Amino acid sequence: MPERVYSTPLLDKLGVRPGMEVAVLGDIDPIVVASLAERTAAVSMGQARPGTDVILLAADTLDELASLRSLRSRIRQAGAIWVVSRKGKAATIRDVDVIAAARDADLVDNKVASFSETHTALRLVIPRALRTDDGR
Repeated sequence: MPERVYSTPLLDKLGVRPGMEVAVLGDIDPIVVASLAERTAAVSMGQARPGTDVILLAADTLDELASLRSLRSRIRQAGAIWVVSRKGKAATIRDVDVIAAARDADLVDNKVASFSETHTALRLVIPRALRTDDGR
């Protein structure tokens, strides 16, 4: 029996749909940024506007995680912040560091994705109990 290959495109894993507003903060692979620009016209680099659907935050130090509280106020209530960091032996922060920083910012983690051969991504969202509206 042939081996089945399951391969979901990265932007699908990240939940990026056409028309969404996406912010890219930090050093994210230019190929991913180009893919974002093909999928949605609303990609901002270096800043997140209020009401952003998805933020990609490159973080490899604890200091870079300190921005999570301010970024929380920039996403829609049902939006997400993906923390993208190195994985494996090259990792300089661990998932527990990201989770602790998220908790301090009143965010919770609810998904992990392989971002690339060298990077992983952890999705952070506002807990439903803390959302102030219907999620939009």
